Amino acid sequence: MKKPLLSITIGGGLAAIGIFLVFTFLLSAPTQKYDISVNPIIVKDEMGIETHVMIKNTGINPLTNVKIDYGGTAKPDMIPLLNPGDKISLSPPQGSDLSMVRVTADQGVNVTQPYREPASAPFIGNSGYGG
Repeated sequence: MKKPLLSITIGGGLAAIGIFLVFTFLLSAPTQKYDISVNPIIVKDEMGIETHVMIKNTGINPLTNVKIDYGGTAKPDMIPLLNPGDKISLSPPQGSDLSMVRVTADQGVNVTQPYREPASAPFIGNSGYGG
């Protein structure tokens, strides 16, 4: 009697895990043809100001001529092709406004995001150890 109960328990557990994984992948799959994630970060500390902008194609189709406008007197960055799932980290050039980033693409994508300051510890450099 213990053997069938163990089999049922294991089978039920595996089924539950399978259902969880199916729903997780279905809900996280891209649903829009053209979409982009823009994440501008600014960290101000005693060492100065550190900025970067993360761009990711979260849509189903490639984006062409992705233009990243940092504002101010800075020349915009251009990405000729950004395939689905591709992620690029950029550093705003000298003369950037450092308040907003506007990203556009040929496919009608138009996203404006303000810089955000993470609530975590300040940048710790390339060594991986804070001081």
